[in-house]
Amino acid sequence: MRFTLNPVLICFALVLIMTTSVCAVSTPPLPKGYQTWKKSERKLETDKKSLFYGSHYIYADKKAVLGYKAGNKFAEGSTIVVEYFNIKDGTAADGSKNMVVLMKKDKKSKDTLGWRFSGYGADGKPSNLDPVSTCISCHQRDASQRDYVISTVKDFKF
Repeated sequence: MRFTLNPVLICFALVLIMTTSVCAVSTPPLPKGYQTWKKSERKLETDKKSLFYGSHYIYADKKAVLGYKAGNKFAEGSTIVVEYFNIKDGTAADGSKNMVVLMKKDKKSKDTLGWRFSGYGADGKPSNLDPVSTCISCHQRDASQRDYVISTVKDFKF
């Protein structure tokens, strides 16, 4: 019995392997040490219908801090991480962490207006957040004049 390789199947297999590899790295790991970056004041969302119900804190790397200070004009590579927490029942205190979001200025991210968005669960593992359907419409609506970043320098104490 003679075995021959089908060139079409080989091409299909290579494309599948390459696509799987790209998807596997599409959500970068959270930056190490981001909790040592400049941290915002506590932000509280009390609307239970909001995706962001609870409290959150914003962490800005050095480039992002300069961007906030420049009136929300961020340089390539500026990175912002937001940690979201539930509210403890019957109190206004932070409860358990429920998600983390990363924004990184990346001019190659054309479909998200020059920002790369990534979502993570409370454990820091990728959540498969779809930034086009989940993030960009609100950022475009609420912050188009601020480089699509909703938070501002007023959220921090400098």
